[in-house]
Amino acid sequence: MKQQTKLEVQIQRWTVAGIIDQTVADRITAFEVGQDRHASLRWPVILALVFGGILLAAGVTLFVAAHWAELSPSERFALMILMVGAFQIGGAAVADRFPALSTTLHAIGTVTLGAAIFLTAQIFNLHENWATGILLWAIGAAIGFVLLRDWAQATALSLLAPAWLASQWMITTEHHWGGNRPLAIGLFLTAVCYLSARSGDQEGSGRRALVWIGGIALLPCAGIAIAVAMQDSVGYVWNRESHLALAPLALGWTIAVAAPLLLAWFLRGRAAWINALWAVWAYALVVTATHSHRYAPYGDHRNLVMTLALYALCALGSVWLVAWGLNEKRKERLNLGVAAFAISVLFFYFDSFMGKLGRSASLLILGALCLAGGYALEMTRRRLVARMEVSR
Repeated sequence: MKQQTKLEVQIQRWTVAGIIDQTVADRITAFEVGQDRHASLRWPVILALVFGGILLAAGVTLFVAAHWAELSPSERFALMILMVGAFQIGGAAVADRFPALSTTLHAIGTVTLGAAIFLTAQIFNLHENWATGILLWAIGAAIGFVLLRDWAQATALSLLAPAWLASQWMITTEHHWGGNRPLAIGLFLTAVCYLSARSGDQEGSGRRALVWIGGIALLPCAGIAIAVAMQDSVGYVWNRESHLALAPLALGWTIAVAAPLLLAWFLRGRAAWINALWAVWAYALVVTATHSHRYAPYGDHRNLVMTLALYALCALGSVWLVAWGLNEKRKERLNLGVAAFAISVLFFYFDSFMGKLGRSASLLILGALCLAGGYALEMTRRRLVARMEVSR
């Protein structure tokens, strides 16, 4: 069943109320559909803009690198200003005639801003905190987003802001132990926040870009959180004297949890309470992974219990992600949940069973598990997607 757009719903209301007749309604619908087709870009144009922007940025980079040693410091600095300014001015010049090209040029300008910041620091021998360069880059992307309100600047800002927080935290905790878990949980909650940027009838290219970033980063961030927790369990024993102090650790946990939740509240309103539940799940996952690895050398029942609890939490998170997608009618969350469940089952097999079986038996069971499990999961996914489409 095709979902009606807001305009179609309004036209139907006007027709039922007698404000317009069916002929006028059809003419309005045909006109708006024609406008949408005229405004939309064909995929060859989109590919040309994407690859053209990448090639142009690469060409500028190679040109600067080839002549860098021949330039004086003042010439290098002038080249940086020219490089950033030319793209931004070019984007402003074609904004009315070709908005897509304008977005591409502004995006290249924001990317070259980062290169200009770090190369300027090299020109003048500025030995500052390297995270400050990322902060300045993020500020430039934020200014671009405020002025342009396009998805490219929103994407740059959504990547650079967490990158600055993460890099600053890594520098702060460089010679201490215990700071990796807040960083891992903060990245995971940020991915969840981005993934949930669209719900219901919320649209916008910026939100779509956030959903793509969150969907790509969610599962790797969950894996990183588990790996970091297991690594910290070893560091707890061997690095007791270099543990991070309580005050910076509390600050790190506060930012890691509060910042993604505040952003989720800004994007989703009251529905952000689900993101808060994901924070509880992520903390439980990290604690369970820490204890499962800490008890691993003993090989007793505690290790078995914590390992089973870890995989149970992974399966619970996968099912929860599917249910979340069904509830808010978001297909990408449903697909990610199915993929996460399959990955959890495979890791559980490798971790708990494969080493206890013979080589041939383990391969046979793995093949059957992949074939039968993949078929079952795909059929389940299709039924869930069909149910979601019908309920719209």
